[in-house]
Order: sequence, then structure tokens, then C-alpha cells
Amino acid sequence: MARRATAVTLVCLLASWPAVAVQAEPGSGCRVAARTSRLPEPYAPTPGQVTDALADLAERMEGAPAPAAKLTVPLWVHVLTDGRRRPPDTAIKDQVATLNAAYSGQYGGPDTGVRFELKGIAVKQQADWFVDPLLHERAMKGELRKGGPETLNLYIAQLSELVLGYSTYPHWYKGAPVNDGVVIDWRSLPGGSLRNFNLGYTGVHEIGHWLGLFHTFENGCAAPGDGVDDTPYEGSPTEGCPPAKDTCRAPGSDPIHNFMDYAHDRCMQEFTAGQGSRMHEMWAAYRSSPEMSDRLP
Repeated sequence: MARRATAVTLVCLLASWPAVAVQAEPGSGCRVAARTSRLPEPYAPTPGQVTDALADLAERMEGAPAPAAKLTVPLWVHVLTDGRRRPPDTAIKDQVATLNAAYSGQYGGPDTGVRFELKGIAVKQQADWFVDPLLHERAMKGELRKGGPETLNLYIAQLSELVLGYSTYPHWYKGAPVNDGVVIDWRSLPGGSLRNFNLGYTGVHEIGHWLGLFHTFENGCAAPGDGVDDTPYEGSPTEGCPPAKDTCRAPGSDPIHNFMDYAHDRCMQEFTAGQGSRMHEMWAAYRSSPEMSDRLP
């Protein structure tokens, strides 16, 4: 997933919290964007890849024991900085609290049974990694990544003016274990400077991908959609925060409040019970043990 901006770039927009001044320079680190919508993420799957992933999951889960109802994900946060710009540790802890609130249903929807346990915060000063983590992804993750398929590595850096975050999927783990993880823009953390996207829900959304969820608008109005029975088909991503939207003839209005859509943060509030079940199935199939790993490209 990625979030895109079509609005004007602002200079020195006041933020709820400023960059931590590691090497203080007057006027530095204040350029932010007022974003109104999003672009496709670097790792967005094709319709064929979604169909193949769902078929592989169904094959793996056939005859398998029911997934555990609750799981706690060990979380390592890697903070990239150029020496001048980075979020304060309080914002990172607020992000973890937001994850646990969102996945427990505190903002709306059912409890998914997923929780996150912060194992540590590691800070790395590397300017080129900070400003372009995608270009330097192999080197960055190769040096910083911790744990196995069960460990969430969250990298916080500064992405382009059009992208807020991106993630790998659980069924990709065996093919590229070092690449596994989530990258988000530091300004999207709770209290950050990205207008419309500063409640911490970029992290919630991207980690949804890491746990195996596709976008609610995946495949548009065509089967299999996102492969989850209780998320209605959605013909196009939601932009802004409309009062309602219905883009497909299939039953149900668009899930504009779902964390796996593209609405503004203030419009997001829930996962569905089906999405919660899908996370646990994906975990059992691809993250609970190294031998249950990827057969897909």
C-alpha cells in the first residue's frame, strides 16, 4: 500500500511534534506535505498474484489445526535518521499503542486477537537510507533486521512526497527473508506533520499487509476481491473521508472505514471479523514456523 499526495507541498507546516534535533540547524527538517490521497505501493500484488496467494493459503490450511485465537507479535522498530530529522521516542511508543488499540477493536470493529510487544528501538544514522529506504532496502534490512518470520521489523524513514509506506507479505518470507518487514514515513506517526495521515494508521494499514491482508479494493468489483467474505467489493480506493460510497453492484456499501482502504486517517476505524481470521490463518501458514514458507514467486 502507499498513500499519495495531490495537494500542495508546504514548507515549515506546524506539526504536533518537531523532528528531534540530533544536529541542530536553523530551519532544517520542516518540509512536509499536505496529502489528500495515495498511490499504489512498491509491492502491490497483481490480480493473478492475489488469486495464487489465496489458493496457496487454502491448500495449506486444508486439514490443518485451527489457528490460535490470540497471538502476540514481537516488534523491533528501526529509526533511520540523517542526523537532523527523526521522530521522538514518545511518538514511536504512541505508534505501538495505536497498533494495539486498532487491532483490539478500540476504535471500532471486532478484536482481531493480535497484539504487538515492543522488543526494542534501534536508531541508525545513515542519510541515504533515511531519504530513500526503497533504493537501499537490501543493504538497510540486511544490516538491521532482527528475528525470524514471526518478528515484525518496522523501519521508520522518510519516503517520497507520494508514498507513506509499504510492506512485504507473509507468503514471500522464504523467497526473501531479509526483505521481510514494513517501512513507513516518520511523519505519519501519531502527532506527526502529515496532514490527513498523522494518527498512526499508516502503520496499522501496512502491518495489515505484513499479516496477510490485501486492500479492500483489491481486484475492484471482480472476484475474488480481497478474498475476505465480510468486506464488500470495492471498485476503487477511497479518497478523503466521504460520508458513504458504493462502487460495485454486489451487496454492501464500500468499506470506507476499514483500515485496509485508502481513506484519510480520521475516516479509518476498523477491521472485520473475517480480516481477523485471515491474519491468524496467514500467521499459521507462513509465520508460525520457518518450514511453512513461501512457494510463490
